[in-house]
Amino acid sequence: MPFKQEEIVNYLKRYGFIFANSEIYGGLANAWDYGPLGILLKRNIKSLWWKEFVTKNPEAVGLDSSILNNNAVWKASGHLSNFSDPLIDCKHCHNRFRADKLIEEQVKNASISENTPFNELERIIKEHNIKCPVCGNVDWTSIRKFNLMFKTHQGVLEDDSNVIYLRPETAQGIFINFLNIQRSLRLKLPFAVGQIGKSFRNEITPGNFIFRTREFEQMELEYFVNPKDADKVFEDELTKIKSFLLDTITLNKKNVNFKEHSKKELSHYSKRTIDIQYNFPHGWSELWGIANRTDFDLQSHIKQSKANLWYLDPTNNEKIVPYVIEPSVGVERLLYAIVNDKYEIEKLKDNDSREVLHLSYELAPYKVGVLPLTNKLNKQSKKIFNLLVNEGIEATYDASGSIGKRYRRQDAIGTPYCITYDFDSIDKKTITIRERDSMKQKRIKIDKLIEFFNKK
Repeated sequence: MPFKQEEIVNYLKRYGFIFANSEIYGGLANAWDYGPLGILLKRNIKSLWWKEFVTKNPEAVGLDSSILNNNAVWKASGHLSNFSDPLIDCKHCHNRFRADKLIEEQVKNASISENTPFNELERIIKEHNIKCPVCGNVDWTSIRKFNLMFKTHQGVLEDDSNVIYLRPETAQGIFINFLNIQRSLRLKLPFAVGQIGKSFRNEITPGNFIFRTREFEQMELEYFVNPKDADKVFEDELTKIKSFLLDTITLNKKNVNFKEHSKKELSHYSKRTIDIQYNFPHGWSELWGIANRTDFDLQSHIKQSKANLWYLDPTNNEKIVPYVIEPSVGVERLLYAIVNDKYEIEKLKDNDSREVLHLSYELAPYKVGVLPLTNKLNKQSKKIFNLLVNEGIEATYDASGSIGKRYRRQDAIGTPYCITYDFDSIDKKTITIRERDSMKQKRIKIDKLIEFFNKK
């Protein structure tokens, strides 16, 4: 059953996944803190992405670039001059909006893109008599640019000479290190550089929970390829994304859509772009993107820095400025999609029900919940817990409340297995293992426990 955004938000807060930032002071708009279970789920998502897209790919390496960069990086990339949204104000209630989003929300099949001129956006708003979503009036200012870069200062003095920016994307850190990476590891085309890191955008209209926030984390791969191989690498990476979402993460196929950008919708640097969309509680929105960025980025940095960011083909001594294929996904958006997809209130017999988060073993914050039947068995049960964690198996220990309620709590946070230590465990050296989705139970020998979980 589909859930409303408010229901998902309440569920995630109740079980310690995500909290509103600065809540005791009234909060900070669209800022969120990840609780004890949220950080574990986030970590597992990142680890799984890294394993599938970097570790398993012999052509891929990793990078952790700085959040702060020389301002020339952002001048070359176009972020200082072009990284902006069309801002429009309601003169009546003084609320601010993105003009393109207003049109998309109120005009069906609106043919606009990030390249649509402001005068065309204003024409559409006037022609369709678009109303302010807050007060209902039609009284707009002219559209103006709003730069999304987060500005700060470096050094002692807070003046224009010391202005510096928080990165709005992780990709540029990879591009400016292209030569360092290629030469230090003697890499040949094609090769990929993966990075997971924070980015910052001063969004006009953040919202829809963690879907669009001003501080977020990206998982990006920049694949440097010979231009003649770009189409093949694009298709190969698209296939990997499909497999990751539908086979590894096992999202419901009905909730995933692949949208090809028309020529009019393409970004200025892109030759081809596909948005992988997910049906979030607020509707269909971009989850993942893959783009053929051509040689735009490297050429821009060559022009700005005068550095030789080209590749010398050893087979024919040809100098190549590689094309870049970029699959990019936000950690928070993927987490939101996973929870929305896997959360269920399951109806049981006798008008009973339970909350279940059907996470895979790899994604689950805890793989095992260790539950003593009574507090009299705490000492022996904790030995089982220590046995598991010493083997690197993520486990949680819960001795509070009835065994039935503890099962329900572990189901709700996505723990695939529960181990119950009872009085028979003392003499028979066995424990009960309960499986989350089926709720089936079986007894196994304690000395076979690690072998059981290693198979998972």
